[in-house]
Order: sequence, then structure tokens, then C-alpha cells
Amino acid sequence: MKTHKILFVCSYPPRECGIATFSKDLITSLKNCFGATMQIEVCALENECCDMDDYPEEVSYKINAQELSSFFKVANKLNERDDIGMVCVQHEFGLFGGDYGSHLIAFLLKLDIPISCVFHTVLPHPDKKRTKIVQALGDLTEKLIVLTNKSAEILERDYHIDKNKIAIIPHGTHIVLWKEKQRLKNKYGFQNKNVLSTFGLLSENKNIETALRALPKAIHKFPNTIYLVLGKTHPEIIKREGETYRDSLIAMVDGLGIKDHVIFINEYLELNKLLEYLSLSDIYLFSSKDPNQAVSGTFSYAMSCGNPVISTPIPHSKECLNPSTGILLNDFENHLEMSNAIIDLLEQPLIASSMGKNAFTKMRAFSWENAAISYSDIFQEYLQYDAPLDFSLPPIKTDHIEDMTTHFGMLQFSNFSEPDTSFGYTLDDNARALIAMLMYYKRKRTNNVLQLIEIYMDFIVFCQQDNGLFYNYVDYKEQFTEQNTEVNLEDSIGRTIWALGYVLSNTENLPKGLVTKSENCFKSVIQNVANFKSPRAIGFILKGLYYYQENESKIQYNEIAETLAEELLRIFHISNDKEWVWFEDYLTYANSVLPEALLYAWLITKNKKYKDVAETTFDFLLSQYFMKGEIKVISNDGWFHKRNKRTFHGEQPIEVAYTILSLDIFYKVTHKKKYAKQLHTAFSWFLGNNHLKQIMYNPVNGACYDGLEKENININQGAESSICYLMARLIVEQYPLGTKQTIIPPNIKTWNEFGAIKKRRKRSTHKIETVSEK
Repeated sequence: MKTHKILFVCSYPPRECGIATFSKDLITSLKNCFGATMQIEVCALENECCDMDDYPEEVSYKINAQELSSFFKVANKLNERDDIGMVCVQHEFGLFGGDYGSHLIAFLLKLDIPISCVFHTVLPHPDKKRTKIVQALGDLTEKLIVLTNKSAEILERDYHIDKNKIAIIPHGTHIVLWKEKQRLKNKYGFQNKNVLSTFGLLSENKNIETALRALPKAIHKFPNTIYLVLGKTHPEIIKREGETYRDSLIAMVDGLGIKDHVIFINEYLELNKLLEYLSLSDIYLFSSKDPNQAVSGTFSYAMSCGNPVISTPIPHSKECLNPSTGILLNDFENHLEMSNAIIDLLEQPLIASSMGKNAFTKMRAFSWENAAISYSDIFQEYLQYDAPLDFSLPPIKTDHIEDMTTHFGMLQFSNFSEPDTSFGYTLDDNARALIAMLMYYKRKRTNNVLQLIEIYMDFIVFCQQDNGLFYNYVDYKEQFTEQNTEVNLEDSIGRTIWALGYVLSNTENLPKGLVTKSENCFKSVIQNVANFKSPRAIGFILKGLYYYQENESKIQYNEIAETLAEELLRIFHISNDKEWVWFEDYLTYANSVLPEALLYAWLITKNKKYKDVAETTFDFLLSQYFMKGEIKVISNDGWFHKRNKRTFHGEQPIEVAYTILSLDIFYKVTHKKKYAKQLHTAFSWFLGNNHLKQIMYNPVNGACYDGLEKENININQGAESSICYLMARLIVEQYPLGTKQTIIPPNIKTWNEFGAIKKRRKRSTHKIETVSEK
């Protein structure tokens, strides 16, 4: 497959500047999201700070920004290549030599390659020369990318740039976990302190002196307050004047008598350490005195770490801050206003905490992963790929699942990523967790995974009653709740039978005691389910019955399987018509389980009528789910009745994951390649192929967000969503994109066994079906 590269022209680490950090973060995210299908090189803008050998391998060219000949030399080399699909320029006027960075114009004029340009600063009311430079950049580029709505407005109003040429992609942020501040305060020795912070490369524009002047009044009222000034002095400032500015700040601290309350951390902080400092902070102070500063990465990072922010009114803060996320100051150098704002938040810690949580939630949409998706949409318009960019599969992480699991079982809900004990446990979640971890155990046989499996199995045993059936709801004190007598428990019992059957189909390498527990539970419950009426409960039970007999032929429960399958057929014939080929008059939750169950019924009984209805109804369901290259599952806001207009949005990960499970078995049984392709499309929903163009998984801890709403994502990470995401992730890796990948058919346990069969078939006329995405 022919792939064209993106060349970034930018400052780049180890150079220390904001644009370099931005470029590195964006490129890293693009690589993580799209892997080998998006190849990236860098042309580093130099100011005599680094040797070529200091740069990482992605840096292929270096331009001395003050020498026009250096630009021409690189342009000539690029024009000789035929594999550069687009040049992406990270623009700041001070980065490029010539008047207003005019060397860049000469460089772009020489290039015969499509160009996009990211404007980090857009100054209003420009003079004629600046206007001409920006307009020239607009003429020479396919797309101008800005980071705020205000910047887009200025480009259109003051520079007369066509709005169709402008794209807005907010500054990216790093995803952090919502952690208790106290733990990090203890780590850094800030116990019992109110911690204020500011970070970034120091220069006069940071206006730290206003923050320092605001401190004495706040410290007088809250003497346990400290202020962290994080970051070294900007290298360009060091070149011109050394540490004059920092020294003046230290002298001011002494003069104000607040030496014991201000800590200068004169380091270019590694990312993890920086994010920890921000996470432990109680308030972030942003004190820039430049009213035209379009955007601030430091501001974005602080909000994304859950800080309530007190900020001077730059365009970026005006767009991001509101009374629910922080305090927007009216003036730029009014230390009394800042002091009063600090005191207001310290006096009201609950309000400050609520602001921090709201900021944390709001900024998740601006993660670097989501920024990478937005940039990729622009790049793909101009890159000549034989196939579109493919998402890379994120690494599998079980950190969140482990955090959500106690010695007793898996908790039901979370606040962000923090387990919420107030709602206790459910059998539903622990049954699903048992299946997911058994799937994972095939891939990674460790004692840690096995321990989780045993916890979930023991929870199921705990929930089984004397009559063989199960309770579903258990509080954190390990007591059954009244909910168990107030709601129908058939679905949760069905899911548990599915889990028990799955254990008994995967007994190899499992402790005998665990297998015995599962066998006993299964035999105790299965005799009580023949009269179940919930269609989804019946579906889960049929899955469990199939798995129970998968290792060896066990016909003692075939009569139950046939009885349940006939019940599904009965309700299908009641609702089915030419326009609505389905079991009910509406689509609700776990829809794909119904046709999938009839497919399993066919595998058990070999009665072809079950397979026929399974395929017909599944294809009808898929016609409702897949549209315009995306999956759109049924909204949990009102469901979808066949006589009503469908409501979109309100999509949940469990529905996408269940559809992937069904696509997997339908492909393995029918060998129809459309199911394998739809499986990939369905999984891409988690990776950003959805109406918000945002990831649905947490790359830090491997969790999954709870819901995709119309305008936002519910970033709580409960048991149901995270377990279902793991199931889907384990399945999709069996279907590599862009390769002819043979999928193991059902009833074949291992690759070794499959390999032996494949060798035998090579000597015959039979062919094994393969998946090809081409």
C-alpha cells in the first residue's frame, strides 16, 4: 500500500519552547492513533540550540530560521521527493526569520506540496505588512488551523481570510486520572497546605509579579498557603539577559515578606512530574498580561488536571472559563482582584472542588488523542492513500478493572476513574467480568489475572440462592439489597449462565476447584430457566448452553435449548413483517443477543430454521446500526419503536461491544466478509469514529467512558462499559486490518490445532476462508 507522509515544519525537542512541546505531543498522538498508516517526518527550526545528533529519528531536516538560504536548500530537497503528501507548518511569528517571519513565505512559494498552517498567535488590528504576510500564508496553504474561536474570527474579520479555509482545533491536553490531591501532596511534602501554582517557561509576559503581589492578603487570611512557580526561564530570555527576570521575582518575594510561601522550581519538568504538580494544586493562577495571547498550553493543562483556574482575560480563557470552571478576572495587572479571587476559592473549598471537576470534565474533549483525530481529517483530504487511515489498536490495560475490584467483587460505578462504593456490586458486572478476564487469560496467563477470575467466580457463588437462581444486587457491606425483590432478575440470571458456560468451555489451565464451582452453579440453575420469558435472558442462556457443550457433546440440556429457541421464534413470528424483520416492535438494549442466540441454537441442535432467522434478523439489525461508515447503536433515551422517529445519541459501550461479539460469531460461522468489516467499523466507534470524533476509551488506565451523548461524553468509567470495551478489544485484535488474516473457526481451540487442520487441507481441495480488508 502506498502511503504519503506528513512533514511537520516546527521547533522540536530538545529545543525548549512551547511550540516544540506542542508539536511533539501532537506527533506522538498521531502516531499512537494511526500507527504505520500515518508516517511523519519533522523539519526542525533551529536557533543554534541543538546539534542534529540531538534530535530524535523523526527529524529528517533542519532549517536555520535566520538564513533564507537554509529554507531554499530544504525546499529543493523536498521537491525532489514524491512521498510527502502534506507539509504542516507550526506558525509563530518569532520562529521564522525575516520581517514578520517572511522567510516562511519564500519557503512555501518554492514548495510543490500541499500545505496546512497552524496559527498559534493571531493578532488583531494588524498593520499592512503583517496583513500581507498572513494573507500570503492563506493563499499558499490549503487550510489555516487555529486553536480558538476568537482567532478564527480575527482571521476572517481583520485579515479577510475565507472562513471555509479556516479550521478550529483546540489545544490538546494530556489525560490524567482523577486522584485525591492529598496523596500527591504527601508525596511532595505539601501536607496541610493550600497549594497555588503557575507553570511555563518564565518571561516577563507571564506577569508572575501580579500573582506575587496578590499573595500577602491571601496568606494573611490563610497562612498555610504556598505558591509554586514551576518552570525554568525561557532559553531566549537567558540568551539576552540571563536570569534578570527570575532574580527580580526573587527580590520581590523577599520584599513582600512571603519567602516561606513561594517556591521556585527552576526545571524544565518532565511531563509526568509536571502533571503531578498540577494535580496536587488547589488553584491555578494564570496571570499573562498580553491581551492578544491567543492560546496557552499551560492554561489548558491546568484545567485538564482538575484545577479551578483564576485567569486574566486572554481570548483562550474567555472561551474556556465560566463560573462553573474558574474565575475570569476583569483586568490584567490588578493584584487586588486576583487576591480576592484566591480568598473566595480558599473560603469555599467545596465550590473550588466542583469547579475543578467541571474543568476536568470539559477538557477531556480536548485530549491530544481527539486533537489527532481532528488533524487527521484535514490531512486525509490531501494525502494520496490507497486506503483511508486506519486506527491503531490501543494497548490492553487492566489497571481500571483491577482498581474497581475489591477482595469481594467488581464494584458497579465510578466517579470519573475513582471507584464509587455507595452503589455496591451487581451480579451482572461480575458475570461479564468473569467472561472478559477468561478471554484475557487465554492471552496472558498470569496469577494476577487468575486471581481476578477467582474473585468474580466466588461472587457468583455468593449470589446463588437455595433454589439455584441468583440475586443481582449486593451493597458494599456484602449484604443483598431490597432491589432483588423489586425487579425482574431474569436478564442477570441469563448473563450468569452465559458466564458459567464460558468457564466450562475454557477449563484448560484453570484450577479444578474453580471449574467445580462453575459446574455446580450451572447444574443448579439450568433446570429452573425453561419457563423464562425475557427474550434477552433467553438469548444469554442459549449462549451459555452452547459454551457448556462446546468441549464435548453434552445433549442433556438440548431440550431446554430447543424450548428457549422456540420461544424466540414465537415472539419473532408475532412481530415480524416485511418492513420490520425483528422479534419485537422496538429496538432497545442488547439487541444483537437475540439473533446471536438463534445462531447458537443452530450450533446446538443443527435445526436450520434457527440459523435462517438468525441471519435474517441480524442483517436487519445491522441495517439499522451501520450508516455512512459509522455504527450508531440505539439510544438509551427512549429506545426506538418501529412507528416512531428514531432518536440518535445516548449511545452506550455495552451495545457496541455486544454487536462486536455477535459479528465475531456470525463471521466465524458464515465466513461472510461483510461481518468482519463491520466488526472493524464497530470497534472504531471506541477510537473516535463517532459523531463527536472523540475517543471513548481512557488510554491511561484502559477504562471506557460510560456514554456518548449528543454534545459530550460521560467520562465516568463504570464496570459495565470498561468490561465491555475489554471484550471488544480482545476480539478485534483477531482481525488485523490490511492483511489476509485467517480467523479460527468455532469449535477449534488453539492455533496449533488450527495449524494442523490447515496443513491437512492444503493437501485437499478445500480452502479456509480468510479476511481481507482490501
